[in-house]
Amino acid sequence: MAVAALQITVLGSGTSVGVPTIGCHCAVCSSEDPRDKRLRPSILVSYEGRNVLIDTTPDFRTQALRARIDHLDAVVFTHAHADHVMGLDDVRPFNFRSKTQIPIYAAPDTMASIQRCFPYIFDGAKRESNVPQLDARLIDGAAFDLFGLQFVPVPILHGSALIYGFRFGAAAYLTDHSDIPAESLELLRGLDVLFLDALRYKPHPTHSTVERSIQTAGELKPRRTYLTHICHDLGHERAESLLPPHVRLAYDGLELQVA
Repeated sequence: MAVAALQITVLGSGTSVGVPTIGCHCAVCSSEDPRDKRLRPSILVSYEGRNVLIDTTPDFRTQALRARIDHLDAVVFTHAHADHVMGLDDVRPFNFRSKTQIPIYAAPDTMASIQRCFPYIFDGAKRESNVPQLDARLIDGAAFDLFGLQFVPVPILHGSALIYGFRFGAAAYLTDHSDIPAESLELLRGLDVLFLDALRYKPHPTHSTVERSIQTAGELKPRRTYLTHICHDLGHERAESLLPPHVRLAYDGLELQVA
């Protein structure tokens, strides 16, 4: 089956602590611009009536309600940091509706961490209350099919940790990266939409900067690039005004159509 078109919904474009950041009264955290309100980083990929979620952030319940997600067909994980996995329990209402397990996909180390965080989901014990009904499936680096769409794991470096971004059709989502190996860059040619980590202007040991991600976009030449995993150093209006025309800041609630 060929997938005709994708819709990508940005559920969260913020860093691990979100924006506004607790206890901060800086200009961005106090901003009235709704694009400066950033939940933790995640996207929803929709096609052929299917919804595939990338990462379950601690904000997932709020994100799902805001985006009016009424079903969930699969979850794909980039890595096991708290801002990417701790909303996993909030997939339970989708089990109530579908009466079926939801497949989740992760690398072996990521899956092991998820199972340690949520032992009650995976231990098989009978319980008096409902727990998420999940089908854990391991990613080994090879492309895998989800309802007619190939998801290609893209190895990236998050500091010293090797994690995954994903390419799906003419789009790719890379969050939490400080470096993209040369062999991974070759998986990112010919894109319509590319998401790249751009935490801030100042260098960070585990994240890309705005300048570096602009350079990456210039090398790969996707039609559209969106910067995500953004901290409170960047006010949306001013930061975007300084970007090249083909590079924009992602924001919560952004919807993109991908051919």
